[in-house]
Amino acid sequence: MDQTSVITATPWYRSLESTQWRALVAANLGWLFDGYENYALILTAGLALHQLLDVSQASLIPAYVGGLIAINVFGWGLGGMLGGVLADYIGRRRTMMLAILAYSLLTALSAFAWNWQSLAVMRFFVGLAIGSEWVTGASMVAELWPPHARGKGGGIMHCGIGIGSFLAALVWLGVGTLGPDAWRYLYLTGVLPALLTLWIRRGVPESPLWERAREQRRAARQQRRSGMVLAKEESALTRFTVVDLFAEPGVRRRLIVSLLMVLSTVVAWWGVSSWIPPYVGSVAGKTGLIATQWIALAGMTYNAVGVVGYVSIGFLTDRFGRKPVTMTFFLMSLVMNLVLFLGAWSPQALLIVVGVHGFFTLGLWAWATIWLPELFPTRMRATAMAFVFNAPRLVAAMGPLVAGALIVMLGGMGVAAAIVGSFYALGLVMTPFLPETRGMTLPDRV
Repeated sequence: MDQTSVITATPWYRSLESTQWRALVAANLGWLFDGYENYALILTAGLALHQLLDVSQASLIPAYVGGLIAINVFGWGLGGMLGGVLADYIGRRRTMMLAILAYSLLTALSAFAWNWQSLAVMRFFVGLAIGSEWVTGASMVAELWPPHARGKGGGIMHCGIGIGSFLAALVWLGVGTLGPDAWRYLYLTGVLPALLTLWIRRGVPESPLWERAREQRRAARQQRRSGMVLAKEESALTRFTVVDLFAEPGVRRRLIVSLLMVLSTVVAWWGVSSWIPPYVGSVAGKTGLIATQWIALAGMTYNAVGVVGYVSIGFLTDRFGRKPVTMTFFLMSLVMNLVLFLGAWSPQALLIVVGVHGFFTLGLWAWATIWLPELFPTRMRATAMAFVFNAPRLVAAMGPLVAGALIVMLGGMGVAAAIVGSFYALGLVMTPFLPETRGMTLPDRV
C-alpha cells in the first residue's frame, strides 16, 4: 500500500521506537568500522608497499597498489554474497556480530605483514569479513523502520562508512608522520570494533520480519517432508535462496537491472576513489606543500562532505522518490569526476572540488541501502541484496588494476581516472527500469 499520501503532524523522528533507533545505531557503527578498515588501506597502501617491496620496484608501486585494492575488493565481493545467505538463514543480528568480530581481528593481524604477498592475503580475508556486514545492517534497518522514514534510515545508516573513512584519515593525520611503520599502527587500531559485538548481542533486536520468514520456511519444509503438495509461495520458501533469485521473472528482472546499476557504481568508484588523496598530494607537492598532510586533508574533506551526501540522498528519496534522485546522483557523479581530474586547480581549490565530488560519488552508494530492500521479498531479501551489492565487485576488482595500469601507461592520474569514472553512465541509463517504491511496505512476494 502506498503511504506517501498519509499526513501526520508528528515529526518523523518521534514516530520511531527505541528498538528501531538501536538497530540503526548498530548498523551505522558496523558500517562505520567497515569504512575505517577499508579507508585505512587506501591511505596507507603506497607507504606499506614502499616498505614491503624492493627499491628496484618503486616505479611499479601504482600497479601494486591497484592489485592490493583489487584483492581486497574481490574478497569483499565473495564475503558479501556469503553474508547475505547467512543473514537469510541464521539471522541479521548474528551475521552482523560474526562479520564485525572477524574484520576487527583480521585488520589488526594485517599490521604484521612481512611482504606484499602476506599483506595481500590478509587484506583478502579482511575483505571477506567486511563484505558480510553491510547486508545485515541494511536489511535490518529496512525491516524495522516504517515506510515513511525508511529512506532516511537507509541514508543515515550508510553515512557510517563516510564517518569511518573520515576517522581513518584523521587518525592517519596523527600517526602518518611516525615513520615507515606508521601504516602498521593504523591497522592495529582496527581491533577496536570487536567491542561493539558485546553491545549488539545485548541491546539490538532481531528483525521480526526475518523471524516470521524463518518460521514460514520451517513450516513449508515440514509440509514437504510430510508429503503435502505445496502452493507456489510455500514451494518458494523451500528453495535455496540463491536458486530462488533466478526462479521468478519478476525477481530476475529487478536483479539484473539493479546489478548493472551497482556494477556502474562499484567500477567507477573503486577505479577512481583510491587515487583522489594521492592526486591531491601530488598537486600540493608540486607547489612546495607537504604531500602527506594534503593526502590526509583530501581524505578528510572527501569523506566529511560524503557523509552529508549519504544522509541527503535518504531525505531526498523520501521526498522526491527513489528514481529521480538516484538518476541525479549518477549524472552528477559522472560530471564531477571529469571536473576533478581534468580541471587545472590549485591545491586549495582542489579541496573544494573534492568535497563536491564526495557529496555525489559517496552519497550515490546509499541508493542501494535505501532501494534494494524494497525490491525483493523477505525470504530472500538479504541474499538478493548481497548478490546485487557484491557480485559486481568480482568484476570491479579490475577497476583499480586498470586504473593503476593506465596511470603507469599515461604517466599521470588525471586522464586515467577520468576514463574509468565514465562508467557512471551505465547506472544513469539503467535507473529508469526499476519500479518506484517510495512509501511502500516491504514486499513478501514479487
